[in-house]
Amino acid sequence: MRVDDFDFELPAEAIALRPASPRDSARMLVAEGDRLSDRIVSDLAAALRPGDLLVFNDTRVIPAQLEGHRGEAKIGATLHKREGPRRWRAFIRNAKRLRDGETIDFGNGVSATARDRAEDGSFAIDFHGDEPVELLLERAGRMPLPPYIAARRPTDAQDADDYQTMFAREKGAVAAPTAALHFTPKLMAALDATGIGHTTLTLHVGAGTFLPVKVEDTDDHKMHAEWGRIDTATADRLNETRAKGGRVIAVGTTSLRLIESASGADEIVRPFEGDTAIFITPGHRFRGVDGLVTNFHLPRSTLFMLVSALMGVETMRRVYAHAIADGYRFYSYGDASLLLPERSL
Repeated sequence: MRVDDFDFELPAEAIALRPASPRDSARMLVAEGDRLSDRIVSDLAAALRPGDLLVFNDTRVIPAQLEGHRGEAKIGATLHKREGPRRWRAFIRNAKRLRDGETIDFGNGVSATARDRAEDGSFAIDFHGDEPVELLLERAGRMPLPPYIAARRPTDAQDADDYQTMFAREKGAVAAPTAALHFTPKLMAALDATGIGHTTLTLHVGAGTFLPVKVEDTDDHKMHAEWGRIDTATADRLNETRAKGGRVIAVGTTSLRLIESASGADEIVRPFEGDTAIFITPGHRFRGVDGLVTNFHLPRSTLFMLVSALMGVETMRRVYAHAIADGYRFYSYGDASLLLPERSL
């Protein structure tokens, strides 16, 4: 398909710069097939059914944004994907001033050597010393806000809490699974009381999630790879839910992508551990999920292509047109949508 098919106009003022407070007071646009209704996230229990299962990503965002120098040149690094105990793949700002084998000083006693420049301009960053890299990042790094927020305001101490979900446990993401930012202990208690279950998996979200699609046809796009894990107990829970007539509702596109990566043609989810570069576009046959809680995504993005695959391109155009006209807040700190395709109703 042409990438232009997934384009739309979004007013700049629709981009949320802070999350709703409390988190579950965010608005939620529910699309059940082609029927739309305006609700709030705290209504989620009433919008689902007893026996449904919500699947959250328990990845934890690390302070992966680094600012440093190579001699007199300023160098910025956004860590993307771990490649070894002390090595991370990183997107580099001012990369033309950096060569293979040169050292970047990030301050606070943190430095690294850049190696193995890739075709996409990224470098492998080998951190110096013996301290765990996690400690080095806590000392020198900052929270890696999405570029559409970072371009409009600086990162601050509030983001350290705002850009982390209540499920965050496994360190390794450089972007939050933002659909889960809406969930609170109060909301989870209401879901549990209604008979709606939940479980977790892990997908370490990479900075590649924000990369623009630069090709004209989706067949020519190369998807970034991310590491994920679904253990045996979680896979069994997903399969058991559907066998009993419940629906598996992914919370966030990261959870959905990993479940689909682990699902076979027989619609059975199997344990999974490793990289996935699954690219979901219209025509994809969904094998492991029945619905999705997600935020509103960038035009021409792989994530808008994914929701269009789930619901249909025309339905998603209607959803987004309604959201824009009705003042929904977009992107990572924005409002939510609950997407239930006709086949799952």
